[in-house]
Amino acid sequence: MSAERGQVSGLEPQREWWRGACIYQIYPRSFADSNGDGIGDLPGIAAHLPYVASLGVDAIWLCPFFSSPMRDFGYDVADYCSVDPSFGTLRDFDHLLERAHTLGLRVIIDQVASLTDPGAIAWHQRLVG
Repeated sequence: MSAERGQVSGLEPQREWWRGACIYQIYPRSFADSNGDGIGDLPGIAAHLPYVASLGVDAIWLCPFFSSPMRDFGYDVADYCSVDPSFGTLRDFDHLLERAHTLGLRVIIDQVASLTDPGAIAWHQRLVG
């Protein structure tokens, strides 16, 4: 954000962008499979972003794609700093983000902090142990 101009990411100044925005939710697992393994992935999403942008949406909202034991199909996040291998790599996410921004799309990532995988959290193990 530029404090001088009150602008966020070079887009329209002096406006809370999300007010009245059209946001397209994407569940990565089923959106688009780029490698033929039957599971949607980040490269598949990136490949279809021109179509999503053509719909006139302002942003995409990505459901969890973080590392996960997949007992809850990605909503049981084990590591918020890495991409689950079934969805691709951190480099794939960087490419998706760059592609989205090139197309004028903002990207919202669903953090689902309340659904973290209990097996990955030391404090949770002490709590229930």
